[in-house]
Amino acid sequence: MQPSTPSALADAPLRLGSHTFTSRLLVGTGKYASFELMAQALALSGTQCVTVAVRRVSLDGKGGPSLLDHLDRKRYTILPNTAGCFDAATAIRTAELARELLGTKLVKLEVLGDPKTLLPDPLGTLEATKELVQQGFEVLVYTSDDPRLAVHLAQAGATAVMPAGSPIGSGQGVLNPNAIRILMELVQVPVIVDAGVGTASDVALAMELGIEGVLLNSGIALAREPLRMAVAMRDACTAGRQAYLAGRIEKRLYANASSPTSGVIAPAPRREGAGALAGE
Repeated sequence: MQPSTPSALADAPLRLGSHTFTSRLLVGTGKYASFELMAQALALSGTQCVTVAVRRVSLDGKGGPSLLDHLDRKRYTILPNTAGCFDAATAIRTAELARELLGTKLVKLEVLGDPKTLLPDPLGTLEATKELVQQGFEVLVYTSDDPRLAVHLAQAGATAVMPAGSPIGSGQGVLNPNAIRILMELVQVPVIVDAGVGTASDVALAMELGIEGVLLNSGIALAREPLRMAVAMRDACTAGRQAYLAGRIEKRLYANASSPTSGVIAPAPRREGAGALAGE
């Protein structure tokens, strides 16, 4: 049984628009072998916010069972995702549809540039962000790790900016941590790393940068043992956040003794020669 965390060490909640979460791990619902496996993995991950790709699921109850049937709306906040949209107009219509069917103004906005790289299109992303914010949406916007683009998105009213750690589904982790650090200095909205996370260490290292959270999907869904990986991702998110709040030691080129060198009683000098032996 693990000891409980003292209240003095408790973390502040994650606030995204009108929503508040104690978990800083946001998890997707795609690519699982079954809805049942998905539900188990989500529960083990500890997430309170799950993404649903609007264009890839049945949201109106037609056409058989939907993944929404396997999501407890009392337990999870649904974050509709405009995944698969390659222009601003389509992304906007998809967000509007999700708002009508799901009754939420939250949206994870994706406007992709091409189907091969799945990198965000900067102009379309900014255009759609402006329009959706004007309509009253709380926009969590998927973007590149370009700090200046993040500034424009924040100025447009994005609720959070979500730079890719690396290409979607690549499992490469955060390839350019310095860009994320600069980005965080320039924007005043929450920063959440989205995409490219492959394993628990990727999550921990991302959280140690000081970001507000991590959104992932493939890292759990496509792991050899998704349930075990869900637990690992949960614990890594917490560990990385606590390490950031604690503040790491300074990196040094040379050794720095951990034992004190002052206030220590030095041993008496050893006497040499026969007289010393006779005296002993």
